[in-house]
Amino acid sequence: MAEDHDQIYADFKEAVNMTPAALETFLDTDESKEVGQKKDGAGESVGHASGRRIVAIKRKKKAELTDDDYAHMKKVVGYVHRHLKQGGPDDDVAHSPWRYSLMNWGHDPVKD
Repeated sequence: MAEDHDQIYADFKEAVNMTPAALETFLDTDESKEVGQKKDGAGESVGHASGRRIVAIKRKKKAELTDDDYAHMKKVVGYVHRHLKQGGPDDDVAHSPWRYSLMNWGHDPVKD
């Protein structure tokens, strides 16, 4: 299982290009709260909840990560890769729901 964990960790580090502080700041914005699917159509979106979990994961040492953390990290990597393949709008990517949704999952597509 450790090999799987090493690969998931590496993939997660590559997919999540926002710092915990940058992600927390974004999660406090209206843009963050307005995008994403909400369970039962109300409350916090799945992506917003994921963002909070990503912040917690990124603040842990690798040795402190649990199997649940790795499962979430794998889910994040899958989401980011799928969403990037869908592609964003042809105009104004910087202010698009597509970008904001990705940012809830820790990936800013306009960042290097």
